[in-house]
Amino acid sequence: QVPLVESGGGSVQPGGSLILACAADKSIDCISWFRQAPGKEREPVALIALITGRTLYANSVKGRFTISRDNAKNELYLQMNNLNPEDTAMYYCAAPSPCLLKSEYVDIWGQGTQVNVSS
Repeated sequence: QVPLVESGGGSVQPGGSLILACAADKSIDCISWFRQAPGKEREPVALIALITGRTLYANSVKGRFTISRDNAKNELYLQMNNLNPEDTAMYYCAAPSPCLLKSEYVDIWGQGTQVNVSS
């Protein structure tokens, strides 16, 4: 079983919305989202601790993106609203340990799902 599997990427116009999903192995207790645009470094987006529900967001997405979980399904979601072209990137679901929003703490990466925002 693959530990993390993303889905839900696609193309949307500026101002639109997308929701990404991440199916996680039940042994994982912290999920983060990262993204990487062409020619840029991978950057953190959001994090959720699955037991406490604690969330954390990068300043660039705060107020527009919402991370949530469905523990019964072992699924995590990233609701992305008011998207703009700067949000265009490959989005990765990740399992960090400890539960911090930094790539150096990520043990497991998903395969990624592409998000394109353009008119």
